[in-house]
Amino acid sequence: MKNTPIDHAVVKRIIEDSGIKKVGRSSIRELVKVVSDIEEKTGQKYIRMEMGVPGLEPSDIAIEAEIKALRNGVASKYADIEGLQILKQEVSRFIKLFLDIDLKSEGCIPTVGSMMGGMAAFLVANRTDRNREGTLFIDPGFPVQKQQCQVLGHAYKSFDVYNFRGNKLRDKLESYLKNGKISTILYSNPNNPSWICLTHEELKIIGELAENYDVIVIEDLAYFAMDFRADMSVPGKAPFQPTVAKYTDNYILLISSSKSFSYAGQRVGIMAVSDKLFNRSYPDLKRYFTTDKLGHSIIYGALYALSAGVGHSAQYGLAAIFKAVNDGQYNFVDDVREYGLKAKIMKELFIKYGFRIVYDKDLDIPIGNGFYFTISYPGFSGVDLLEELLYYGISAISLDITGSERTEGLRACVSQVSRAQFPDLEERLKHFQADHFVNQKYSK
Repeated sequence: MKNTPIDHAVVKRIIEDSGIKKVGRSSIRELVKVVSDIEEKTGQKYIRMEMGVPGLEPSDIAIEAEIKALRNGVASKYADIEGLQILKQEVSRFIKLFLDIDLKSEGCIPTVGSMMGGMAAFLVANRTDRNREGTLFIDPGFPVQKQQCQVLGHAYKSFDVYNFRGNKLRDKLESYLKNGKISTILYSNPNNPSWICLTHEELKIIGELAENYDVIVIEDLAYFAMDFRADMSVPGKAPFQPTVAKYTDNYILLISSSKSFSYAGQRVGIMAVSDKLFNRSYPDLKRYFTTDKLGHSIIYGALYALSAGVGHSAQYGLAAIFKAVNDGQYNFVDDVREYGLKAKIMKELFIKYGFRIVYDKDLDIPIGNGFYFTISYPGFSGVDLLEELLYYGISAISLDITGSERTEGLRACVSQVSRAQFPDLEERLKHFQADHFVNQKYSK
């Protein structure tokens, strides 16, 4: 039996008992359960990099606002399905101050996290034209968004953008759009899992093609202003968070509170629909909804059917965060810079012990340090590497499930790894390299 940091027999048995045919291809939540079961059985703590869970405390500003709202009795009352007016107004301000985009508050719609925002966007935007079929994903990306399309019965296509950066993006996108079957384009920026960041040039290409082919762009801003290579923390002052909204009116923005504001547990986010799109008529929407107006269909068709609104007190909490940020009283970017600092140290440790960074360049410059990074090890596929690392007390997810063409790699999330665990991480990586040493050149 192999001598590994975590009892080999226990890990092997729990993997087998999970019923997952190949643990390296398991979903994020399935892997979370496997690792939690191993931790419970062995009493040993993993270096947990499989799930994008905030590792920082939320601001007291939000907590106190929620407590006040609860004490004022909101728990017994339904929130307005369109969202609290104070929240909508502050989101509109935030979009102006941090994206430099003018957007009316009516199009700023609270959702039960960006996950629900994406689902509602698919439900409506992919039904605007009976002759179109679904979504084009600019990958790699968050695998559950494709699962949402599958659950809805919507077709989708995808491609790994890494080899189609800059001007190459135009031809690649147009090759999918020219047949007229694509309803929506979705991507995250910064990107989950690779942490590449689309440039203004690339966003302009996406925006221009969205206009040319009348496609709706769903821009997932889950990691708002978290490209720490530029300081986007000052309200109303450039640089702003890059966005496709500069180049097209055919946009829906998904703004999460989970990562940038460490507010994941309250399941509240924002869907921001452009003024033009919000009031636009699509006759084919009447196949499913009572009106042909996209904004009305999102709120009173999709969101009403999904949840009849967002948690009341959570909206007060989020409104308080946005107001404090907008007023310059709370610098949320300063709070989350810790992710970038940890990523730098962790990447250096992996490289020291023979690993490689898979997505290592952002166009022609080194990839930034942020919430995620990607790793590989010579001689392993990503699927096999993930399973092997479980015996060494390290978890991540395979790039296989993200739409990436880099099947040798894993996505590592830094958020749940504390600095106190760095010595354990180094010892486990050293042990892994000793057991799997290929060639000295790989550790340079």
